[in-house]
Amino acid sequence: MIWRLKSLLFSLAWVALLAGAVPAPAQDYPNRPVRWVLGFAPGGPTDIVVRVLGQHLSEKLGQQFVIENRPGAGGNLATQTVVNAAPDGYTILAIAHGNAINATLYKQLPFNFIRDIAPVAGMVQMPNVLEVHPSVPARTVAEFIAYLKANEGKVSYASAGNGTSAHLAAELFKAMTGTSMQHVPYRGSGPALIDMLSGQVHVLFDTLTSSIQHIRDGKLRALGVTTATRSAALPDTPTIAETVPGFEFTAWFGVGVPKGTPPAIVEKLNREINAALNDPKIKARFAELGAVPFVATPAQMVTHVASETEKWGKAVQFSGAKVD
Repeated sequence: MIWRLKSLLFSLAWVALLAGAVPAPAQDYPNRPVRWVLGFAPGGPTDIVVRVLGQHLSEKLGQQFVIENRPGAGGNLATQTVVNAAPDGYTILAIAHGNAINATLYKQLPFNFIRDIAPVAGMVQMPNVLEVHPSVPARTVAEFIAYLKANEGKVSYASAGNGTSAHLAAELFKAMTGTSMQHVPYRGSGPALIDMLSGQVHVLFDTLTSSIQHIRDGKLRALGVTTATRSAALPDTPTIAETVPGFEFTAWFGVGVPKGTPPAIVEKLNREINAALNDPKIKARFAELGAVPFVATPAQMVTHVASETEKWGKAVQFSGAKVD
């Protein structure tokens, strides 16, 4: 009888241990609204993509994913907000190539992105596009280079902020072509586009997602894309590398959480985001915007972020780009 009692107690203890192996926070996650922070103003590429995925996650997980735009400092303000948040899965961050750029571009940051943010999943990849206001006469990259050299100091380029891909792409272009342009940073792609459309600034290396409709409508003229191959969304637009050999980069966007967030929550978010990226309707929506789904595991994202940080560090040094 004593032996049977001990056996029963042991079995109950083992069952309890197994039950405890499934982290409780993930079992009912999320049970309240999730705050999704992004470092740019409404209307930009990150905002567009996040809102598409946020709606999907809200519907599938039964809790609202509340989008919070915190523009400024090239996305660093938003990153700092999430770094300081509780690592419980209820504050997540839209991460991107800009975070990899900032690690070198900004000499003093109150956080270490690789150390303090845990990558969760990818969202999309896309080219940036060199576009000009119709008042600029150039219709090819070669004509644009000639125009810049003939109008030194007279041409201004917009960016979505210091340290963004639009900023660094223009600085790389200047360095590789021996040209000059005046930098006009904005607090996001949306405000930059407003002044581009009105002719207040002349050039923008914007992500294709936020500009593609203006290009299709003839309000802006696309001269080249930054990727190594042409974009299916703008098949007649050449790559910049066809004129400037070696010029190439791809914009990417993903999701991160504060380091220390339970792995089970990270895995659940990854699983739901990847399911969304494989949804035919969402894939079609992103294709309309010139973006392709970026499906990855958390481990693959860790490797990707580390690789991108190293690559962009070299690019920043090569271009001589500095925060204004």
